[in-house]
Amino acid sequence: MTRRLLFCCALLTSTACSDLILGDAGNVNVVDTVTLGAIHGAPLTVPSAYDMIFGLAIRTDQSSSFDFVYDILPVKGPSLLPLAALGLGTGSVRPAVQKVTTAFDDIINAPTGGWNQLDTLPIAVGDVIAGRSRVSCYLGVPQYAKFQVLDFDNVLKTVRLKVLANINCGYRNLQPGVAVD
Repeated sequence: MTRRLLFCCALLTSTACSDLILGDAGNVNVVDTVTLGAIHGAPLTVPSAYDMIFGLAIRTDQSSSFDFVYDILPVKGPSLLPLAALGLGTGSVRPAVQKVTTAFDDIINAPTGGWNQLDTLPIAVGDVIAGRSRVSCYLGVPQYAKFQVLDFDNVLKTVRLKVLANINCGYRNLQPGVAVD
C-alpha cells in the first residue's frame, strides 16, 4: 500500500464514529422493561433472547438475529450468554456483556473495554449489565444497551430486566432522550 492510501485509511478509521460523521440521532432512547424466559425450561412462547440493534426480546424459534440469551445453568444459575458462549457468531467484535458497578440511571455512555464475549455471565437481582451488539449498522460498528436485573420468576423460569437500548448506529450514549455522543 502506498503511504497516501495508508493515511486515508487511518483518517477514515479515526473519524468513522465521530459526531461529524454521525449527525443527529434518529431515535429517542427510552427505558423499558423486558421479560426473558430461560432457553431451557421456559415456555416456547416466552422470548429467550435479546436483540440490542432493535431493542427487542426475540423468540429463538422465530429468528436468529439476537445478541444474547437468558438461561438457568446447573452450576452458575441465572445467566446471560452472548452468541459466542452458544458457539455462534464470528468476527473480532461479537456481542458481549459485562457487569458494571455504576447504578443503572448513572450510566452515561457504554464502556470502551472489559467486554465478555466468550463466556456466560451469572446474574442476580440488582445487577447492572452493559451490552454490546453484533455489528449490523451501516457504519460497521456495534450498538449498546444497559440492563438491570429486576426479579426472577422461578416457576415460569423468567427474568425481568429494565433496559435502555440505544438503537442509533454508532452512538454510545445510554441516557434517556435524544442520543448524543
